[in-house]
Amino acid sequence: MADPHFEKLARMYHGAPINQLYAHRLTVDEGRATITWDVQAEFFHPAGALHGSAYFKLLDDAAFFAANSVVREHFVLTASFHVHFLRPVVGGRVTAEGELVSEGRHLLVAESVVLDEDGREVGMGSGTFARSGVPLSAQLGYA
Repeated sequence: MADPHFEKLARMYHGAPINQLYAHRLTVDEGRATITWDVQAEFFHPAGALHGSAYFKLLDDAAFFAANSVVREHFVLTASFHVHFLRPVVGGRVTAEGELVSEGRHLLVAESVVLDEDGREVGMGSGTFARSGVPLSAQLGYA
C-alpha cells in the first residue's frame, strides 16, 4: 500500500496552479521523487529549445519533493538551488529524478537530474531546503 504522505504530496503538487501549465506527473517515495513531462513548444526559447526556466522547475521540484518526502509535518522551502544545463531539449518526454542526499535538523540537501527520452542527462542540479513553520495542510492542497 502506498504511503498516504507521498500521495498527499503528489496531490499538493498536481493541484498547484503553475503545474496546470506544465501538466507534469509526479511520484514520490522515501527520499526520492520523479517527474515526467512531455515537452511542449510553448516552453521553448527563440532558438527552438527548452527554456532554462523549465529545466530549473523540473530540477527544483524533483529535489524539493525528495526532501519533503521525509518531512511529514511541515512544508519545506528552497533556500538555494544550483543548475547545470548540459544539452538542449527540442521535444519528447523528459524525466526528472530527485534524491535526498543529506538531512539535518534544519536543512536538507537534495540532488536531481533531468533525462531526455534516450536516457541522456540534459540537466542536473542540487538544492538546499529549509524546514519551515508552515504545516502541511489542506490549505496547501495537502489532503
